[in-house]
Amino acid sequence: MNAELEKLGSVPRLLMEVELRPVQGNRFQPTGFADLGAAVYALPDGKTRNILVDSAQSMANRLEQTCLEGSGPRMMKVLEGLPYILVKLTGASEAETSSLIEAHRINSPFIISDETFQKSFVKKSGYAKGLPLDWKKVGSALFFYDPNSLLHGAFMANLGDGRVKVPRAITGFIEAEDIREAASGGVKNNPLDPTGKIRAENYDKDVYSNVPYHRMEYTAKRIVAYFNLDLALLDGYGLDPEARSLLVALALYKIRRFLARGLRLRTACDLTVMEDIKVTPLAGFVLPNEDSLLAMITEGIKACAKKGLFAVPPITELTTKVVEKKPEGESSPAGNEGT
Repeated sequence: MNAELEKLGSVPRLLMEVELRPVQGNRFQPTGFADLGAAVYALPDGKTRNILVDSAQSMANRLEQTCLEGSGPRMMKVLEGLPYILVKLTGASEAETSSLIEAHRINSPFIISDETFQKSFVKKSGYAKGLPLDWKKVGSALFFYDPNSLLHGAFMANLGDGRVKVPRAITGFIEAEDIREAASGGVKNNPLDPTGKIRAENYDKDVYSNVPYHRMEYTAKRIVAYFNLDLALLDGYGLDPEARSLLVALALYKIRRFLARGLRLRTACDLTVMEDIKVTPLAGFVLPNEDSLLAMITEGIKACAKKGLFAVPPITELTTKVVEKKPEGESSPAGNEGT
């Protein structure tokens, strides 16, 4: 293991933060919620107003995407050998998906519904209805098929009675401090007919006329991205040292890649790093750079494969037939009834 990572020792969690700023100007567009809008909140002093720029849920998705080949579903080639589950869909869809992009990873119905895979996972994890869970076996099984499931969490609601719930080991969010509104607006113009009466014959929705709109952005005294790597959670799985080291290096690698490539959060929220990551509570700890972390991951993949901690081959390939659910009352195509 890298000498820097050895300094982590028995630290229960690694807390990291890095200050950000807009790439240009001072304004930024925060995340928004359907029934809430922007998540503005006041500090206990009753005066200072902060805003959530990006939520933990959104950041989890962004960190997962850092290691995908394009938008997925496959892993980037430099991480070849790291296990995951790849699914070829047949029938109503001919797409591919994987445990790297599915909600709750291995819990995806496209994965866990495969009887052969489910039996293998149940056997390796020691899962049995009515018996206590052996979390060391559960952790070992998730690591065996997809180590990312241990970093990003898995709620196995589709397996048995749904007791297998693994929380995220790596979390993150972005907040802005002491914010002020920056109101603006614009108009969507129709260059042919501002009244919107001239329409395409086959499209009669009210989207044609000139439409004015308002826009609310924000400025802030400070924007900070926070990350939390729960080392105690990883230690609780009782994994081999090589497995634990690989997970730590992979989590930190995802953070490095996100900060280097993933800070265009939205159209009007393009951020950049102001300084290197600050780490607490370890004084003197310096987070390794991206190249060093990748070297550690490559070494860790080889070590874990050699000890039999990974599935063979590392990419578990499944084929799942899918059907299109028909609305209630809709009959099957003529001639298919009773077949």
